[in-house]
Amino acid sequence: MILYNLLLFLLTILGGSAPMWMNAINDKSTNYLLAFSGSFLLSITFLHLLPETFEDMGHRAGLFLLVGFFLQLVIQRFTHGVEHGHTHISEASTHEHSHHHHIVPIFSIVAGLSIHAFMEGLPLGFHYRLPATQSSLYLAVAAHKLPEAMLLTSLILHYRGKGEAWKLLIFFSMITPLAAMLAGALGTRYYLMSQVVMWIVPIVAGAFIHIATTIFFESGTSQHLLTAKKLAAIIAGVALGLTTLLIH
Repeated sequence: MILYNLLLFLLTILGGSAPMWMNAINDKSTNYLLAFSGSFLLSITFLHLLPETFEDMGHRAGLFLLVGFFLQLVIQRFTHGVEHGHTHISEASTHEHSHHHHIVPIFSIVAGLSIHAFMEGLPLGFHYRLPATQSSLYLAVAAHKLPEAMLLTSLILHYRGKGEAWKLLIFFSMITPLAAMLAGALGTRYYLMSQVVMWIVPIVAGAFIHIATTIFFESGTSQHLLTAKKLAAIIAGVALGLTTLLIH
């Protein structure tokens, strides 16, 4: 688990730092990466998370799943949709306000993404029935974090500069691994905490479903069309998700 968390931290740093040293990154390539990571995340949710959580909790898991779906809708109010590819804050704040007025939306985005990152780290510390579930979930979260960190860093670079971007990237990269380690440590020591983490798993699964479906239907083109390249990225993500069923 320590190795998984270290790799997750390093991959997030690597993905987030890409806008600082690569000039070839554009909206199209980021959107294809989002489509791939979103379909992979959705596949892991359906193939691993949901079967396990329904086996543990029964029909009650559906209620927590619904809570997670709409909780992500609330979090999106703070993140402005950065986690699924929306990098515009608003026309008014971008074109009409002074630099000082950008403080509030940037703080809101970082705070919202931090909550989201902490939430998605908690299920990583849960002990699942099948070993493949935890490793597959780590891989899916890492794939999701690559474009997410890229988009966050791009925004911070634009409004705050490189120094601030590095600080926030390191902070953001630490949140999910620390949440995973916290959930794992407390869940092992305290029965109540293990129950809380078990309830959180379907909540996060609901949030994952919201993020993935929003990527499919809203991100990628101005008309929200399903282009051939985006469809290929989605199919690749689903294919990778299916291969995790071969892990024993």
